[in-house]
Amino acid sequence: MFPKDALDNWFSGQGHWAHVDPSDWNDWKWQLKHRLTSLEDLEQYLELDPEERAGCMFANKKLALAITPYFFNLINPDDPHDPIRRQVVPRAGETQTAPEERLDPVGEENSKPVDGIIHRYPDRVLFLVTDRCAAYCRYCTRSRLVSNAQDYNFHPEFETGLQYIREHPEIRDVLLSGGDPLLLSDNKLNHLLRELRAIPHVEFIRIGSRIPVFLPQRITPELCEILKEHGPIWMSIHVNHPSECTLALREACDRLAFAGVPLGNQSVLLKGVNNDPDTLQSLIHRLLMMRVRPYYLYQCDLITGSAHLRTDPREGIDLIRSLRGHTTGYAIPQFVIDAPGGGGKIPLTPDYVEKITDDELILRNFQGDTYRYPLKVGVPAPEHPKVPLPRPILT
Repeated sequence: MFPKDALDNWFSGQGHWAHVDPSDWNDWKWQLKHRLTSLEDLEQYLELDPEERAGCMFANKKLALAITPYFFNLINPDDPHDPIRRQVVPRAGETQTAPEERLDPVGEENSKPVDGIIHRYPDRVLFLVTDRCAAYCRYCTRSRLVSNAQDYNFHPEFETGLQYIREHPEIRDVLLSGGDPLLLSDNKLNHLLRELRAIPHVEFIRIGSRIPVFLPQRITPELCEILKEHGPIWMSIHVNHPSECTLALREACDRLAFAGVPLGNQSVLLKGVNNDPDTLQSLIHRLLMMRVRPYYLYQCDLITGSAHLRTDPREGIDLIRSLRGHTTGYAIPQFVIDAPGGGGKIPLTPDYVEKITDDELILRNFQGDTYRYPLKVGVPAPEHPKVPLPRPILT
């Protein structure tokens, strides 16, 4: 049972679409068909500022504009700085590229042995199975690929990726991503999971998806049965702000959890969205109440046109420090940077080890107090080696 004060604040309803029949509203295909995809669509419900209008005009040259009615409903139209709005409504900042920013900020193209496969780590691969999402995050690391606004022309061939995995027995872990794998039809997803499960050396299958957040209606009983049949299938969802933690998302997570899907969350640290201690703590507590373990907090990648959303990574370290000792360890994500240009995820943690000597660790706790941990407990001190006396000189 959720605490009453938590439930009272959780959004539920159809908002702008109150006139729509609930059976349509709860149909994920209806949600996709009625996405807001243009400046004109947004202006029906929001008073856009010049920065947003300029961003919308540019969107189809960088990353398409698309927002599901369900997720758009979470925007407070009276707040121009609303954290949901900042994530999905384009801004003029997307047209500006700093010298350090890249179309491929984490070097995926350099780790691509065949189309659709990113093989960066020795024992695991990223399998890109679609270029489509239910809605588009304006800080997307794969904006070069996703939505095809930049003519990347990615057309996933499942068999090419599957054959690569079959031919490489060192691969024990496969992460399905894209785009969003849960936009595949039930039949395609079922086929893909069945083929992966038939590969003897594949032990661990994961799905990275924001569908439960953008489109919880997609988490149908039929989909859950497919995940259960091929399980355990692990899933990382992507929630950035407490306002995204709705009753619909909670129910979707319940369905996934009861189908045997272990759930984790990957947030991106974003300016004006979640870069303050109270917001982050509220988010991670709600995630735990939804059976979702906070997993990663990412520093925003150096994707082109994202400077207006990126924070100083030192803020992330301070945020993790603000959580330690003030909430359960289950709630604290690992803050990471995906190394620019390639190299994988690198953890950034507050420094709790003040000094290491031969005899002890000198530690500092969350309150700033110093403690000493001896390294030679119960080990007798070594005897000093005996130095032979010089032989007397005989005369």
